[in-house]
Amino acid sequence: MRILMTGAAGKVGTLLRPRLAGEGRTLRLSDIHPLDPGPGEEWVTADLADPDAMAEAMKGVDAVLHLGGQSREHPWADIVQANINGTQVLLEAAYKEGVEHVVLMGSHHSAGFHPRPESGEDLPDYAFPRPDTFYGVSKVVMEALGSLYHDRFGMNVTVVRLGTCNDAPQDTRGLATWISADDLTRLVEAGLTAPGYHVVWGVSDSPRRWWSLEEGKAIGYDSRDSSEPFAAALLAQHGEPDLSEPVHKNAGGIFTVNELGGKW
Repeated sequence: MRILMTGAAGKVGTLLRPRLAGEGRTLRLSDIHPLDPGPGEEWVTADLADPDAMAEAMKGVDAVLHLGGQSREHPWADIVQANINGTQVLLEAAYKEGVEHVVLMGSHHSAGFHPRPESGEDLPDYAFPRPDTFYGVSKVVMEALGSLYHDRFGMNVTVVRLGTCNDAPQDTRGLATWISADDLTRLVEAGLTAPGYHVVWGVSDSPRRWWSLEEGKAIGYDSRDSSEPFAAALLAQHGEPDLSEPVHKNAGGIFTVNELGGKW
């Protein structure tokens, strides 16, 4: 099996590369920053928005893990070219190559202005888009493109509304939004074989989590990690979070605070 991984040089790609390696599997790495491929890996240079380069990178590929694009907030033109045009070019190349399974790394920022449900229930997997940034808008478009290529062309697409993926949560917000690299690998593996179209929250099953795991479980995701082992140290340093503050109340956190520092 050959998997094309775009954005392989980024933080998430670096965490996932060794975890996705396996016997009988080849990872074809792509990024604008050159990498030295290791055992079981290949390297291709391809600009996401270059149709010819992406068509070449897609040759012989069985599945795609799309991590590439412009991360974080940037000017609109940069976001459109890298994240919107780039995703469409990638999906078109995958369709023409006959690739059946694609995992698109979306973001919680596509639904950033959703607050914690007052009912105490989890925020649903398919919560209507409420982007908090231009970056978030591009991830909404990613979800829409994935839906289009599934419905129109029969491609199996899973979009991960990724939370916070680090070796450990960095702050008290992360106690709710964190996903371990091992859990993200398990979620990606599930997406690489899941039939149909799915939007799933990329989060570990931690006690402070408030994003749904139902759709993830439906495609075979089994979270085995939790942020709770890190909670005592973070709470001792920062105290219990105020859940009425946007950084803890809203899915998008600090990106739902206006430029003057107040609430919208």
